[in-house]
Amino acid sequence: MQPAANRFDSISDVESRLASAGYLTDRSMATVVYLAGRLGKPLLVEGPAGVGKTELAKAVASALDVELIRLQCYEGVDETKTLYEWNYKKQLLRIQASEGRASWDELSDDIFSEPFLLERPVLRAIRSTEPTVLLIDEVDKLDLEAEALLLEVLSDWQVTIPEMGTVSAKQMPFVVLTSNNVRELSEALKRRCLYLFLDYPDLQRERAIVEERVPDIAPELAQRVVEVVQSLRSLELKKAPSIAETLDWARTLVHLHVDDLDPATISATLSVLVKFQTDLKRASEHLKLAGTGP
Repeated sequence: MQPAANRFDSISDVESRLASAGYLTDRSMATVVYLAGRLGKPLLVEGPAGVGKTELAKAVASALDVELIRLQCYEGVDETKTLYEWNYKKQLLRIQASEGRASWDELSDDIFSEPFLLERPVLRAIRSTEPTVLLIDEVDKLDLEAEALLLEVLSDWQVTIPEMGTVSAKQMPFVVLTSNNVRELSEALKRRCLYLFLDYPDLQRERAIVEERVPDIAPELAQRVVEVVQSLRSLELKKAPSIAETLDWARTLVHLHVDDLDPATISATLSVLVKFQTDLKRASEHLKLAGTGP
């Protein structure tokens, strides 16, 4: 099966179109995204929480102007949450409505048909007649059995529904899988995918992200915000500030009409960045602040 036609034209096209969607990339990232689209391979994006893995999938969908279909993974997800299940309440109502007028063979042909089928994200993406981006978010939270099921679908691009037969993909979705490295993924899944590791951005790129997403911020303040955030990420914190939290802090300072980051302002707003009391204390000591933490 060939990839859908509406893919990126070049690596530069990836960079420019993702930038238009509000997502700034570097050349290596844009290269992997371009190849995933051209080769029709799922893109596995690994890295710490909060570095923009999910946002990348959203930006790809926006840049390609296609629907984003999202499967949020968690422990216990099975085929009824991944592929499909039957609408049992509707089936029961249909059986009750027949009042014995139809044979079981007639009823089973009816209740195990399209009107009673509940599509879940993966089947919905496979059956879609239009190009889509399928986001399989936090795939590392799946157990091995669910991962194996997902791998089979991504390998064959088809799903067998015993009561209805085999459903083959009408077009190949652009698949993005994200992982926070909660557990090691199988080699079989990794072989099937192109791989991209996203880490926290360097100072220059994070400042560009801040200025892109918070256009009202002064350049000098954006610089100081990113310097503080990057300094905090060097600490042993329970939860390092994510890019989203950097943006929240920048917006907070803009709303407070802050022009300069003095210690009092940092102390008063630090909880926007740091979400654990022990981290607040460590961050305050690191930044030499007074009045924050126990």
